[in-house]
Amino acid sequence: MRVLVRCCWGPLPGGGGGCAGRRQSPQWRSLVGLSGSSGGEDGRGARVREKPPWRVLFFGTDQFARETLRALHAARYRGQGLGGPGVEDAAVEPLRSASRVWTPSRGKQLRRRGVGPDLGVSGRPEGAPPPLGQPLGACLVPENKGEELIENLEVVTVPSPSPKRLPVKQYAVQSQLPVYEWPDVGSGEYDVGVVASFGRLLSEALILKFPYGVLNVHPSCLPRWRGPAPIIHTVLHGDTVAGVTIMQIRPKRFDVGPILKQETVPVPPKSTTKDLEAVLSRLGASMLISVLKNLPGSLNNGRQQPAEGVTHAPKISAATSCIKWEEQTSEQIFRLHRAIGNICSDDKVKMSFTSSRTRRIPLQTLWVNSTIKLLDLVEVNSSVLTDAKLTGQAVIPGSVIYHKQSQILLVCCKDGWIGVRSVMLKKTLTATDFYNGYLHPWYQKNSQAQPSQCRFQTLRLPLKKNQKKKIVAVQ
Repeated sequence: MRVLVRCCWGPLPGGGGGCAGRRQSPQWRSLVGLSGSSGGEDGRGARVREKPPWRVLFFGTDQFARETLRALHAARYRGQGLGGPGVEDAAVEPLRSASRVWTPSRGKQLRRRGVGPDLGVSGRPEGAPPPLGQPLGACLVPENKGEELIENLEVVTVPSPSPKRLPVKQYAVQSQLPVYEWPDVGSGEYDVGVVASFGRLLSEALILKFPYGVLNVHPSCLPRWRGPAPIIHTVLHGDTVAGVTIMQIRPKRFDVGPILKQETVPVPPKSTTKDLEAVLSRLGASMLISVLKNLPGSLNNGRQQPAEGVTHAPKISAATSCIKWEEQTSEQIFRLHRAIGNICSDDKVKMSFTSSRTRRIPLQTLWVNSTIKLLDLVEVNSSVLTDAKLTGQAVIPGSVIYHKQSQILLVCCKDGWIGVRSVMLKKTLTATDFYNGYLHPWYQKNSQAQPSQCRFQTLRLPLKKNQKKKIVAVQ
């Protein structure tokens, strides 16, 4: 049997081997023969397994990563027909993970409660994952149901005041998996690391602890949309095709390693970030399981990313949500709303792949020197656009007209109109409420605001340095 052995990025300890005294480029050696059936040794003298079951350390934070963790957790159960009939009544082996979950902030409380792998009424261990949907579940069942894919699974996530704020941490605690808070990664021995929506650079020293390196589940067709927010930018730029890439992590840079597996899916019309995330998270989880079933072969068949077609997906800030009425078309505004209008952010965890956060970031603009948030955008019916108020005179972008029959606010943009059903000033207001309070002729007559101010204007928020990175368009 044969297995991949990875070269290090620097000299090996003790000066032995071919890496001594000189620095090598990050690459994988060619396949080398192994004596026996249990594996061989890597360049550091550590034992390397040549086939499953693997010992996995998982890095993740959000809902996209949670689906990947769920798939890995499901793969720990030997002979369990996930997603198929009879799952509820199947006898499964007890959890082999630690019977108590430890985190720096919650370890004492959990130990007092005596958390353990008690069996629930369904016959599954209490921490066992629920049955997955058939499309994903079918991918998770090993060809040989007696063969286990994952032997040990532990989790690293970022610090958070509460597990509920991080889907990965919440799932790990509920599933009784060992949890560490970054930069603590535990001291166990692992075969491979898996990263999904983690948002932290892994050091060279950490990567070298894994004989098979670290795999990244990235929700885009690399090299398109490198960076922390690929799903958001896929929707924001109106891409018709999305995908997932399983790649190898390289130190010092995000999303530049060799591609092990890549699949594409069409983006349904008018998809939101949340919609697309659900599709890509399931696809990425099944792809990862497929790679892990033949990990050495997948690594050997990896290909370098092409130099052409590189685009970047920087994380989203509040400044991104500011509408530029004179510059943006109605289609661009609706794409912006679908991309970020239904997602949330957490000040302590950067907004990246997904939507599971604590505070919404709706689109926003300026009304008489006050910030106003647009909560519910709708497309304007063609019959409404024939109204004389909209066609009888030139209208300045940002102008707001209340359409009584539809009970929506019509806002002029670069090439047309968008509809708004509700807004937020000091509190949430319907379009009718906003008209009665701010657009009614009585208000216009008695307001101290200048007529030129009684329209939506672009809100200028400062951009952070990393938000100024230019997105290179694909030719």
